[in-house]
Amino acid sequence: MPTSIPVITDAESQVMAVLWDRSPLTSEDVVAALRERTDWHEKTIRTLLNRLLGKSAVEAERDGRRYLYRPCLTREQWQSQESRSLIDRVFGGRVAPLLAHFSTHEKLSKRDIAELRALIDAIDKKAR
Repeated sequence: MPTSIPVITDAESQVMAVLWDRSPLTSEDVVAALRERTDWHEKTIRTLLNRLLGKSAVEAERDGRRYLYRPCLTREQWQSQESRSLIDRVFGGRVAPLLAHFSTHEKLSKRDIAELRALIDAIDKKAR
């Protein structure tokens, strides 16, 4: 596990998603999975994989003549960092303005609203 969560670009996050979904994988497996959902060339995908290695976001283990890649951080760790970064940069570090923005600019489904109510109730119970 890296001591700090590396900054991962949008493109790199797609490589990570493949590895979070199923790993360990060879570079050929990663290329095949991403070529199904992107128009990226093999060289681009391998470059992204190498960048993630350099950032210690993934690790490679030798398996005969090939390497097996696996993530060094969980999806949840990355999501936590990304969401905190968004809230800090865009909403001054506060969650309420984020929710206010979504309530006025995005369509929240009844299910979304119910989930938010349940979450707020759980937070309220925990705070008591």
